[in-house]
Amino acid sequence: MTRVRVTAPRHSVPVPRGRLAYGDVSEESDAGRVFIRSLIRSQLRLALVVACGFLLILAAFAAFLVFGPGVAETTVLGIRLDWLLLGVGVYPVIGLSAWVFTRAAARNEARYRDLTEER
Repeated sequence: MTRVRVTAPRHSVPVPRGRLAYGDVSEESDAGRVFIRSLIRSQLRLALVVACGFLLILAAFAAFLVFGPGVAETTVLGIRLDWLLLGVGVYPVIGLSAWVFTRAAARNEARYRDLTEER
């Protein structure tokens, strides 16, 4: 079995005067490089903030179970609360983190598009 690498063509597309297109922004102009770098930094910052928030919530779950008096022995519907919280309660936090990240990432990309599109 042979491996084949598929890549996009590297030729530039003519850009109407007064408008920054993706090819012009990312490769040819200094302003484009600044815009791209700014978008990448904002997406990285967003990812780190969401990941740290998620980890803090998980740490709060664990601290609640360890330091809460009698929490580990409490049962709900015959299942221990610590198992419910860590086994089921984590999934809404994962979903919320993903939702927050995608909304904010889309907002960052929309701001980037607003900067590069013709007005």
